[in-house]
Amino acid sequence: MAIGDALLALLLPGPRHGYDLKRGYDTWFAGLRPLAFGQVYSTLARLQRDELVQVAQTESGEGPERTVYELTVDGRTRAQAWLSEPLDPNVPGGAPADELIRKTLAAYRLTADPAEVMARQRTAHLRAIRALESTDGAPANLSRTVFRDHQRLHLDADLRWLELAGEHFRRRPIPDPAELPELSEPEDATPAEPVEGARP
Repeated sequence: MAIGDALLALLLPGPRHGYDLKRGYDTWFAGLRPLAFGQVYSTLARLQRDELVQVAQTESGEGPERTVYELTVDGRTRAQAWLSEPLDPNVPGGAPADELIRKTLAAYRLTADPAEVMARQRTAHLRAIRALESTDGAPANLSRTVFRDHQRLHLDADLRWLELAGEHFRRRPIPDPAELPELSEPEDATPAEPVEGARP
């Protein structure tokens, strides 16, 4: 539930409505594929079903009503665990690049020092590399050798990326996670909250 975990992390600073979560996701993780509104609301529905988020209030005023979501106790625990636990680099194909980027950027946005999160991820990657190297003395098998080379190079690339990301973070002040830039829209575009019963 990679997108769901990222939305839970976006709710750590405080309650937000679905439109603000979409804007926050696209701001925090600029460069990755933007979220569609439908994906935001369908993910919120699953998170609500799993009792990780709940409705805090419904805002009404000019325009359509907006539902404000907040983390439950379980949702806060899940978001914090997602941030602190490293991705498993031993899964087939290696740790998903988008997930590694999301988790690292979220740690930067939400903590005073994301170095600890990144250090745990480096440790997991180094352990995976050592495990690959321990099998290098096994009888030669072309397929296995090619596969191990592919894994090792991907792990090495992730480690170099973590180092570069750390350098970028050290040179830039950590932004306030509660602040998001205004989303510019065409004047005739009025974002509507989902119709009751269609999406949360």
